[in-house]
Amino acid sequence: MTVQLFCGDCLTALPSLADGSIDLTVTSPPYDNLRKYNGYNFNFEGIAKELYRVTKPGGVVVWVVGDETKDGCESLTSFKQAIYFVEGCGFNLHDTMIYEKAGLAFPDTNRYYQVFEYMFVLSKGEIGTYNLLADRKNIWAGQKVHSTVRNRDGSLTPKVCIGNETKKTGVRYNIWRIPHNLPGRASHPASFPEALAADHIVSWSNPGDVVLDPMMGSGTTGKMAVKLGRSFVGVECSSEYFAIAQKRIAQAESQPALLQV
Repeated sequence: MTVQLFCGDCLTALPSLADGSIDLTVTSPPYDNLRKYNGYNFNFEGIAKELYRVTKPGGVVVWVVGDETKDGCESLTSFKQAIYFVEGCGFNLHDTMIYEKAGLAFPDTNRYYQVFEYMFVLSKGEIGTYNLLADRKNIWAGQKVHSTVRNRDGSLTPKVCIGNETKKTGVRYNIWRIPHNLPGRASHPASFPEALAADHIVSWSNPGDVVLDPMMGSGTTGKMAVKLGRSFVGVECSSEYFAIAQKRIAQAESQPALLQV
């Protein structure tokens, strides 16, 4: 397991990585004007093309993004980026997932409260690794469940599941509700929960794989990648946040690893 950290613009650092050297990227860009990062403006299209180049065939990019609302209209940045990843770079949009936050700081007054971000799961060709988490509680566990199976001609065939056929847990839905209570949250204005990074790392990579975060902020992806037995490559343009990430990742390296999946 190795760790490589670069302080600087990711478009300067990414070209140093070999073609097809990354198994998984988990990152969240500084989208729209929702946060200021010491005046940094990122070149989305350049980064997207580099991510495609460095991703292994079958590898995955998890892109966590939201939209600014200005003059009563959402920016559509998230959708535009997803389309460019597919049409401009060649990725497959494997899944459009939702990260539902447990709350919000500034509720709206004229629309329903906005508590989610998109998590676009993009694959380079057919996805190679998928360890789907199956911890969703099944309320029908142990009960006799009557259902139907739809046939190709549109007709329905009755089906009954009894006892052990109805499992206690099932594969998660693609909406993840994750509380944001990680240590170090205050050190970065837009860090995401450690559980979010960890669950994606487990889902789309294996121990020993290489995980990348080209805009690593305070190092959440790196910390969880190391704790889950993956190698990590991280890039951060802010020297302030880079120092925080270095410290968190170094602490993770010195601690016992989590159960590896």
